[in-house]
Amino acid sequence: MQLDITSLTLNYSCRITINACVLMRKRFGRTEVIDNTLNPDFVRKYILDYFFEEKQNLRFDVYDIDSKSPDLAKHDFLGQVFCTLGEIVGSPASRLEKPLGGIPGKKCGTIILSAEELGNCRDYATMQFCANKLDKKDFFGKSDPFMVFYRSNEDGTFTICHKTEVVKNTLNPVWEPFSIPVRALCNGDYDRTIKVEVYDWDRDGSHDFIGEFTTSFKELCRGQNQLNVYEVSGDKIDQYHHHLQSTSFPLFICFRTQIHFTVAIDFTASNGNPSQSTSLHYMNPYQMNAYAMALKAVGEIIQDYDSDKMFPALGFGAKLPPDWRVSHEFPLNGNVDNPYCNGMEGILEAYHQSLKTVQLYGPTNFAPVVNHVARYAAAVQDGSQYFVLLIITDGVISDMAQTKEAIVNAAKLPMSIIIVGVGQAEFDAMVELDGDDVRISSRGKVAERDIVQFVPFRDYMDRTGNHVLSMARLAKDVLAEIPDQLISYMKSRAIKPNPVPVYSPSDEPPTNPV
Repeated sequence: MQLDITSLTLNYSCRITINACVLMRKRFGRTEVIDNTLNPDFVRKYILDYFFEEKQNLRFDVYDIDSKSPDLAKHDFLGQVFCTLGEIVGSPASRLEKPLGGIPGKKCGTIILSAEELGNCRDYATMQFCANKLDKKDFFGKSDPFMVFYRSNEDGTFTICHKTEVVKNTLNPVWEPFSIPVRALCNGDYDRTIKVEVYDWDRDGSHDFIGEFTTSFKELCRGQNQLNVYEVSGDKIDQYHHHLQSTSFPLFICFRTQIHFTVAIDFTASNGNPSQSTSLHYMNPYQMNAYAMALKAVGEIIQDYDSDKMFPALGFGAKLPPDWRVSHEFPLNGNVDNPYCNGMEGILEAYHQSLKTVQLYGPTNFAPVVNHVARYAAAVQDGSQYFVLLIITDGVISDMAQTKEAIVNAAKLPMSIIIVGVGQAEFDAMVELDGDDVRISSRGKVAERDIVQFVPFRDYMDRTGNHVLSMARLAKDVLAEIPDQLISYMKSRAIKPNPVPVYSPSDEPPTNPV
């Protein structure tokens, strides 16, 4: 099942000498130019379709604009950063901070990228403001005032959404009317706080703060009357012409629902001798086997939502040294106390090493690894954590009754299970576990939720069986149900997204010298 398209607005701020930023996603767009500042906060936003199950690569290039030429080659390149949309959404408060690179031997500063899910509101608002007797900031002449509008975010921070023009040499400005999407101003929430700051413009960029006030779109909708007069440090600005929180997947990821990813790999003898080219575990020096490809396709996407990139990796169905007893729940890295591997490369390395040390055996039992992850999920059911188990297997399941019982019990927990079937075996039992047509049951109990997604790896291979037609399509189909499964758990427990601690600029580290 495909995740409904969710749009996100990205905004940027950098701590370097910077005049423009270009979002590179097939040359998606450019921000406005901000003159003479070390800390620009760009107003222009970009709306992107977000898909949890896809790896959406982004590149941001930063330039110092020296002329009106649209040719970027004629301007100074200040740095660039690569990331995925999933990295931004998966960061705390959906706020990703990364160092700029691209210039060898030089510290290029930092770029801050943030994302917010847009509401469905399509309305536009047209407004006009005027002010009386503003504070005089210039020694010679009067002030040159302009207004800056900020939308409040779910975490208590503010994001710039509009700047008026500068009205020169007056303490009683009348600004031009402007139109703005309501969702840009308040994300469709009419009661959400809107902050407005008033500044005296200075040519060198060191604008003088005059004052500020707060309002809401509901208040602004009252139009021109005495209720829409706001005090700004003793001066007045006139407008001249129940909070609902959604339960979408991006909101839960933004507000600190940590996704924990666990891998379980089938080490049964039906996979074939790993030293022979016919084995599904064969380590071809020139290409990955089916297990490694499935791991890489899924892991590279889901790792963006795990902050420490440390993943438990388990094996089942093998005999282990030194006593050569069969185990259906052993750590690939050999460390029972710490089965965590560092990123996808760490999992692949531990997998390759296990093939050299264990003896493939059997049978194919899923229940032990399902119960293993379920024990962790049972300990944290407040919505702060969600667990995803990826099982990669080649054969017909041997403990069907026990596995069905384990899944029915796990369906009450913050947990999802992905099963990728490799090889040419019949996977009828896996389809039953998937539960898309008939909800799985055990001992008369029906699973509270559908938490299993099964895909046969062979559907993504070419006719030779040696190459994956599309790693992206494989990952998309494997991960497509995770967002709805997470939301279904949260709704079943009436769990709302947890707010994050309010961000303060004082929390930022010192600016890197340029």
